[in-house]
Amino acid sequence: MSLDQTETGRQQDPGDSGVARAQRSNRILDLAIRYGFLTLLVGLVIFFSVFANGFAGPRSAVFVFQSVAITGILALGVTCTLVVGGFDLSIGSVATSAMMLSAYMMVVLGQSAVVSIIACLAMGAFIGLINGLLIVKTRVPDLLATLGMMFLLVGLQRIPTEGRSIATGMTMPDGSTADGTFSPLFLQLGRHRFDFFLEKLLPVPVLFLIGIAILVWVFLELTRHGRLMYAIGSNERAASLAGTNVNRYKILAYVISGVLASIAGMLLSARLGRGDIASGTNLLLDAVAASLIGFAVLGAAKPNAFGTAIGALFVGILLQGLTMMNAPYYTQDFVKGAVLVIALVFTFSLSARRTGSH
Repeated sequence: MSLDQTETGRQQDPGDSGVARAQRSNRILDLAIRYGFLTLLVGLVIFFSVFANGFAGPRSAVFVFQSVAITGILALGVTCTLVVGGFDLSIGSVATSAMMLSAYMMVVLGQSAVVSIIACLAMGAFIGLINGLLIVKTRVPDLLATLGMMFLLVGLQRIPTEGRSIATGMTMPDGSTADGTFSPLFLQLGRHRFDFFLEKLLPVPVLFLIGIAILVWVFLELTRHGRLMYAIGSNERAASLAGTNVNRYKILAYVISGVLASIAGMLLSARLGRGDIASGTNLLLDAVAASLIGFAVLGAAKPNAFGTAIGALFVGILLQGLTMMNAPYYTQDFVKGAVLVIALVFTFSLSARRTGSH
């Protein structure tokens, strides 16, 4: 080898090592983006198992599963609207309205479980349709349209009982007594548990969550319609120029959100055995947190059903752990907000750095 060739090789070494360092840095970033949140989730479980007495027990697991189911179903509806570039702030109110409607149908009107379920599903679809039409036909921004619907429903669901919760034997505004009862079959939807590791740990709502999550994932990820919805959320104008009926898919997203919210509300009603006017207070915040935290799962950086389900699990574990550590209730929303901000900053800042490094 000549002296010139040796010198050339020496000059190339620093560059080669720089490239190698950059590649290693990119691999570390990829691993952090992809598995960082799941690592945080595992760490959270370990932390609460050690410092919160009873957290690792079966009773705690049941509470986590129950909260995750309601939150997850609502969050999957939010996810569908996020996919098309929208946002649904009315889901908590829709869920509470479905809870009140199901109770009113059975306790006050004496209707069967089947009729009550159909009425609630129809109500959820109708509200989603109205939201969608307001957004695509009248051009009202999605946040304002669904915020207005939220306030409308908050008032509407209180009118029939003058703000009272609905339970068997309650006195109605006209002085009559509501002598109807919840159908035992309906109550089983929220209260029955299946054996899991030889313990009755698996509530029926969790099976609803798993089934709905799979359906939403298949629809969004594996069907042409789902891909078109992602295309609309990514670039609405380009999707429209390509021949996609943007308005139709946007309306569909809000109808799905309304139906899923009504399902969550019915499951909550079945679990409580009453139409509790105050039970839906935190549903919106928890569902939004779960759907947005889902962006950080496996580095998706986009709304997705799997990430949303994991986000709901994270929120459920976090709230149960804080409760069992006797954390004041007023600190829980702060902690949820902090976790949400950290997860989103982590996801998008690292993704931007990774993109820039490439």
